[in-house]
Amino acid sequence: MASGPLRLARRLLHLWVRLRLFPEHAAALGIDPARPVCYVLFEDWLSDRLVLHEAVARAGLPPADRPLEVAGCRLASAEFALSPGWRPFRRARALYGSPARLARLIACLAADPAADVQIVPVTVLWGRAPRQQDGVLRALLAESWQRRQPLGHWLAVLLHGRQTHVHFGVPYSLRALLTDIAEPTRATKKAVRVLRAHFRLQRERFIGPDISHRHTQVEALLATPMVRAAIEAEAAQHGILLDAARARARRHAVAIASDFSYAVTRAGEIFLTWLWTRLFDGVEVRNLDVLLRVAPGQSVVYLPCHRSHVDYLLMSYVIYRAGLVPPHIAAGDNLDLPVLGRILRGGGAFFLRRSFKGDPLYATVFAEYLHYLLAQGFPVEYFIEGGRSRDGRLLPPKAGLLAMTIQSFLRWHERPLVFVPVYLGYEKLPEGPSFVAELAGRPKRRESWLGLLSSLRLLRRHFGRVYVNFGAPLPLSDWLDAQRPDWRVAPPTGEAQRALVAAIATELSGRIGAAALVNPVNLVALALLATPEVSAEESVLARQIEHLAALVADAHLAAPSRGEDCIATALRLAAVRRSETADGARIVADAMEAALLAYFRNNVLHLFVLPALIARLLIDRGAFADSRWPAALEAMLAPLRDRLCWHLSDANLPAALEDSLARLAARGLIEREDDVWHPPAREAPAYAALGWLANILAPELRALPEPH
Repeated sequence: MASGPLRLARRLLHLWVRLRLFPEHAAALGIDPARPVCYVLFEDWLSDRLVLHEAVARAGLPPADRPLEVAGCRLASAEFALSPGWRPFRRARALYGSPARLARLIACLAADPAADVQIVPVTVLWGRAPRQQDGVLRALLAESWQRRQPLGHWLAVLLHGRQTHVHFGVPYSLRALLTDIAEPTRATKKAVRVLRAHFRLQRERFIGPDISHRHTQVEALLATPMVRAAIEAEAAQHGILLDAARARARRHAVAIASDFSYAVTRAGEIFLTWLWTRLFDGVEVRNLDVLLRVAPGQSVVYLPCHRSHVDYLLMSYVIYRAGLVPPHIAAGDNLDLPVLGRILRGGGAFFLRRSFKGDPLYATVFAEYLHYLLAQGFPVEYFIEGGRSRDGRLLPPKAGLLAMTIQSFLRWHERPLVFVPVYLGYEKLPEGPSFVAELAGRPKRRESWLGLLSSLRLLRRHFGRVYVNFGAPLPLSDWLDAQRPDWRVAPPTGEAQRALVAAIATELSGRIGAAALVNPVNLVALALLATPEVSAEESVLARQIEHLAALVADAHLAAPSRGEDCIATALRLAAVRRSETADGARIVADAMEAALLAYFRNNVLHLFVLPALIARLLIDRGAFADSRWPAALEAMLAPLRDRLCWHLSDANLPAALEDSLARLAARGLIEREDDVWHPPAREAPAYAALGWLANILAPELRALPEPH
């Protein structure tokens, strides 16, 4: 019988706790009333024991808190836990060892072959599934695979006590489990394995599979042949014991690996939904069907451009809201701050150093971890540019992670792999002022909690709309087939592999650029920065913005058709200012505003290269025959390709040229007589608009030679 304090605790707990029993009718369990019953919980928490006592009473089952007599042995109660509750400095053997009460039961059964006991596993879940939570703290404290410490556990009881689920498992005959094993110690270990498997399956059923690699995969990672060889090399190189080298490898693995949690992911969705409504006018997602067309069974590697720290959150949010598994994200270890790092790991982040040089053991552990993710089919995300772009241009691709991805695929390609380029665009950037300061020479500030807290002031500002556009996927096997048909039988190595990596990096960077979306602030920046004083009459500026909008395909345009609307957006976001003069309203920008506008101009400048070069040639030369365009443009494009991440291949250039000429002609900016193109008359407003367009590329063209 339960003691007085235990009965009191049970009554107090159930003033708050509301139980739901599964199954609702105890008869469904098939418990034999003629045989003793013993209940087993997964962990030894007082709250779980009290819930068990109440649940069996309500279900009409044999009590758990009364003494149990089996084969002449007497136990203080008919319950035990498979694992102890939280203990400071507890060792793994305490977590995974055999419960003393189970060992005693088995010893008693061994002494009496006629005796038996029914073991009923009971799963207590505090709260509903994470996807159903409606608050960040509730979601964070919902059931997950992570072991809780006392504070977290009792907070979960407080927050989720009114939605407590108790699942009774089908009883196991302990005698039947031990039929083939006479030795009690081995029989106990078998019973523990069976019960652990039961609890694992129960948790998978109700909260999803355990994909917390930090807890389940580190040891497997250290056991791979590549890592074992690196550990041996580390020990030999530094003259240390093998165990010390292995401990160093384990520290690397723990520092790298994610700790994915459904609860953190759901809490993140709730928090970000609130955050986006505070910071942005909305998140516009395009070509989401690209993801839905990627066949199941393929590994997906997302490659977004890198503009802001918001990128990490935005990508996971959009993908999760689409009903897909959020990616595991490669993040710099500068973000692995106390508390924040743990939250990011829970959302799927895995961390890497900026450089692997001088530490081959670390490089091997990281490469093996990435290979594991890809081989298991987990989606992965990393930024091919490496760091955030400070000037708004796509940075030249860095091939480190891309090379590891290709090496992983060449090594094991049973699961297809597809790259998905993603363009992320902002109308106003949270880090904008700090980027301008860094370009002016201020050292980059290290990420810290102080910096994070200071960024809370951004919640008082507004940043317009955010744009996410999924570009054309690139199946890696198809690309390798086209580049090197024999790659399956003779995988490229050395210089040949490096050449392949460089080629695909250029291709993927181009695909990110090809997915660019032009927003209102991009158009205002393009037009206004092409003026000498960064100032223009509002009505004339609006007309020029409309010219620019008409020069890009609808697939690239995410701006209103009226220039006045684009200017209104830029004014609302304080990207520019209106100045009233005697001649009418003018749109102007000071030095800081102009520097920020340059960032947004550079985001999409590559989409306007062809029409701007055409305008430049016609303004400078006066007329141009059809036959002269290819050579003249190629001479000017060659030095611009890398700087602007030019996304058109030589094969596609003629079609793009024809399209640009047609769009310019439709706007009345150029004219054609026979096979010769020429600008409008100098006194015509269209001539001034064409010159304005030509000035868009002025900063890029100043150092280029005159075309012949």
